[in-house]
Amino acid sequence: MTEAMYYVLLALYNPLHGYAVMDEVKKVSNGRIIMGPGTLYGILKRMQQENFIVLDELDGRRKIYHITENGREALKHEHQRLTCMVDDGKPLLGNGDSNGK
Repeated sequence: MTEAMYYVLLALYNPLHGYAVMDEVKKVSNGRIIMGPGTLYGILKRMQQENFIVLDELDGRRKIYHITENGREALKHEHQRLTCMVDDGKPLLGNGDSNGK
């Protein structure tokens, strides 16, 4: 899973429409990830194909994206994987000390 996909799934923990997803990604990433519409809609399409999210159309205009149970499981698995990676580095890197002490 890419970093962008991870943050989109975090953003979609509550159903949102497309442009709100971009704002939520920026919020949950503490401003580190600023996603444009082209990137976002490519990711949303891929995640629909992988059954991580589903799309509901309201009034024929607004599209609301919802995370699926499969998406929640994928997000949980990725979070655990990333946590393990950080834990693996702690013996060498410590708790964030850039000098490795």
